[in-house]
Amino acid sequence: MLPLPFLTRRTALVGMVHLDALPGSPGFEGDLDAVCAHAEADARALVEAGFEALMVENFHDAPFYKDHLPPETVAALTRCALAVGAAAPGLPLGINALRNDGLAALGIAAAVGARFIRVNVLCGAMVTDQGIIEGCAAALQRMRMVVGREVAVWADVAVKHASPLAALDPVQAARDLVYRGRADALIVSGTGTGQPTSPDQVRAVRAAVPGVAVLVGSGTTAANLASLEADAVIVGTALKGGDGRIDGARAAALRGAADRSATRAAQM
Repeated sequence: MLPLPFLTRRTALVGMVHLDALPGSPGFEGDLDAVCAHAEADARALVEAGFEALMVENFHDAPFYKDHLPPETVAALTRCALAVGAAAPGLPLGINALRNDGLAALGIAAAVGARFIRVNVLCGAMVTDQGIIEGCAAALQRMRMVVGREVAVWADVAVKHASPLAALDPVQAARDLVYRGRADALIVSGTGTGQPTSPDQVRAVRAAVPGVAVLVGSGTTAANLASLEADAVIVGTALKGGDGRIDGARAAALRGAADRSATRAAQM
């Protein structure tokens, strides 16, 4: 397991930088410089609010490829990740190549010096709006030995916007992800973007894999953060203002909630 020091702080905050549509996707508006500028602004807002880490993903590229992203997407995602890294020097950076191109994410992370990647389906298979997505653990972990030994792999347990092909036991899935898929941390989410995550499921996953960091991947707000008992929360949707960009006041409010939660935990 690769340790990430910022995950040792109770309820660390990982801020999402949701990129505007990239070249080649239906929503791209023809100006990659503008995409990078928006990403940089969001990154700076998250830094100013005191977030511990950032993650970049091609959020607005829907409909997504299920894997094997085309070269133009990989290149643009790399350029944006470099821009975000420059706007947030010293802050750990992560990459998520939607929908499930873990190999591209790992390659980008190695190229830009990112510390971790998110893989939606590392093991098993899920039915999604992209069709059936199969796990990529074998290829990913072998590629990691070549180009990305220092890049941690965060894997989803029953990723959002997806259903298992057969009945899924989250506890066994968590164990398989760690002990067979060799994930470094696990992510538990609700059913969709912005949907609440079950605190009971977070606790069950934590108990299944002692010593492994467990993160919440959706639905975190200042109001419910304390109830989640996670090592970290990944937050994007709840921080956005009406223009779709990170709102500094919302980010600061979540930072305050996380600090209060940490203080209460230390006093117990």
